[in-house]
This record gives sequence, C-alpha cells and structure tokens, in this order.
Amino acid sequence: MTSCSSYIVILLVLWSGNKLYANGCYTSIISFGDSLADTGNLKQLAFKTNKVISYLLPPYGETFFHQPTGRCSDGRLIIDFLAESLGLPLIPPFLNDERSDDVVELGQGVNYAVAGASALDSSFLEAKGVYNPMTNVSLRVQLAWFKQSLPLLCANTRDCKHLIGSSLILMGEIGGNDYNGPFFSGKSIDEVKSYVPLVIDTIISAINELIEMGARTLVVPGNFPIGCNSAYLTLFGSQKEKYDPTTGCLIRLNEFAEYHNELLQTELNTIRELHPNVIIIYADYYNALMQIYRSPHKFGFTNGALKACCGGGGPFNYNSSMKCGYAYATVCDQPNTYVNWDGVHLTEAAYKHIFKGVFQGPYTTPQFNSLCPTSISSTGERQNIELNVRNSRFIYRTERA
Repeated sequence: MTSCSSYIVILLVLWSGNKLYANGCYTSIISFGDSLADTGNLKQLAFKTNKVISYLLPPYGETFFHQPTGRCSDGRLIIDFLAESLGLPLIPPFLNDERSDDVVELGQGVNYAVAGASALDSSFLEAKGVYNPMTNVSLRVQLAWFKQSLPLLCANTRDCKHLIGSSLILMGEIGGNDYNGPFFSGKSIDEVKSYVPLVIDTIISAINELIEMGARTLVVPGNFPIGCNSAYLTLFGSQKEKYDPTTGCLIRLNEFAEYHNELLQTELNTIRELHPNVIIIYADYYNALMQIYRSPHKFGFTNGALKACCGGGGPFNYNSSMKCGYAYATVCDQPNTYVNWDGVHLTEAAYKHIFKGVFQGPYTTPQFNSLCPTSISSTGERQNIELNVRNSRFIYRTERA
C-alpha cells in the first residue's frame, strides 16, 4: 500500500465522516432481496392468499417492534440499521396496505425484497424438482415491481435517472434460497454447485439493468457462511462431515458459500471495468459474520453462536416440524445473547454487529464508510472518489490477504 493511497483514504474517511451520516449522503434506499432484507412484503402476500407462515407469528419481532412485522428476526435487520445510520426512516415494503394502491411515494426508500425469494425464477427450480412453499417471487419479479412503480416514484421529478442515481441500491442478499431449497430437498453439493453460475448471472443481469436505469451506487452482499447455520448443522451434520475446529461449522457448506462469493466478486470487477463512473460495493456478509462465529463471547453472545434462540429442540434447537412461531416451539429469554434466532435467520443483535462490520467497518470493497459519491458535484472531485474506489479496493484486499 503506497503512502499516496493511504493519504487519499484518510482524507476521504475524514471528509465522509461529516457527510455520510450527518447529512444523509443518499436520498433513499431501494432494496431487493430475500428474508435478510424483507420488511413486510411476504406478510402482505400471505394475507392476500390466507397462507399461514411461521415468520408472521409471535415471537417474531418481539425485541424491537413487540409484534411480528414480517421481518424474519426478533427485531431489526441489517437494512433497518443502515437506514437509521443514514438518517432515513425504516424502509417500507413495496406491498403495503397502509397506503392506497395508486399512491406510491419513493420518499426515502422502497423495499422490494421478499422472504423466500430466489434469484432464479421458480420455474427453474421446479424443473429440478424443488418447490418453494413460501413464494414464487424471484429477482426478476422484484425488478418488474420496481419498473411498474417508476411512473409514480418519479411523478414529482423531471429526471427519473437522477432520482435513482441519488439512491443507495441494496441488492440483497439474494441467491441463498436458490441453494436452500435444493439442499433441503436432498440435492448434492455437486449438483447445487452447478446452479451457482446461473444465480450469479441473474444477479449481474439485474445490476446491469439498474445501471442502465440510472443507478450510481449499488451495494451487493455475498452469502452467509451456511455451514454455521443451525438448520444446516441439524440436517447435514454427521460423523462423516468435517467441522471447522475453531467454530464447529460444516466446512463443505462454508466452502460452497465461498464459491458463490468468489464468483460474484469476479463478475462485479467486470462491471466496475465496464462502468467506471458507477460505485459497486461488495458487502462481505460472510466474513462479517465469521468474525462473530470465531469469537462469539467477544461480541456478547454468551449462549454460543450455533444454537437457535427460538426452535423445537435438539442440539441446535432446530426442528423442521416444530419451527419458531408454531405451537410447542420454545423461545429463549435473552435473544441478544444468541447469534441465531430461528435456525435459519439471525437475531437483531447479530444483524447489528454485521451492519457495523460492513457499513462502519472493513467488510466492504471499497469501504462504504469512506465513500459519499452522490454528494460530489465537480468532475475533479468525482475523479478523486473514483481513484479512492480503486485504491481502497486494493487496500482492502491487501489487508485481508
């Protein structure tokens, strides 16, 4: 790392400290994804079809909202902490019965993420014999919702591209359910691994489409280390499997998640080359969470990292026939001392630490807290930001190597 690049990063960190959080660098957040980001869309879909889903029942939401909101946790998600840090209100779901169907205001954000959503269309998975019991919403459907809402979102502006460009686009996480369904249906790692390039291509295609529509800053998260997930540990753990001695996680499944993340980062680098004026931020959810699994007590998780707070018993308190929210499932007294909430999703406390590691710490490429591109007006300043993006990408990789 050169002294020049260090100086640029230090200057940008100092400069952004007064801009990003105090003044609200981005006018809004536009979110796509699955249960890691859904703030209520699945809830609305379920109400319309009279479908009973455990995520919509108590004790979900008990820690912060004191009632289920459609979030798959006991409280807030990463997107909620992100909005709060930018001085924005919590981002409402696109499907929201509290407003009339013909009045959709972008205001300070809209969330199109749906719990259970996949990157690939449901028809692809169904052709493989995998059926999603929660939703058939895919990334393509969410993108169609966004396009459908644009006439209303941009009704009060002459330049819709500028409106989109001043927003922070959060691309997921998305893709996890493209793997969860097949894995839980008994597909082998080798077979599911063949889906990964298709999932990545779908995500990249959506990103390119959003860039054409005016997106200037996109955060693209990778997948979590699924080998540490309580549900995966319950369903796939055996004496034949190899476990990470420092965490107790399943090595093969974590290697699978890393393969997805490596392929995603390679494709994101290609987009950066093709669109040098667009800020593409890779959010390393994997390592932001792995630091917690390696040292749970350091982060206040005194009840361990692998056992679910709410569930149906067993070594990891996960039982697929006795899920959190259903009768006979039990819930812990102190969710903030657990990493895992329901066997699949995390607690509010865990999401808060991931948010800090990603958006206020080192787990992004380039570092999110050193950038504020939408407040840049002059060409020269913009070029300095782009130089910082390239340098910080190099710095990040060097320090993490």
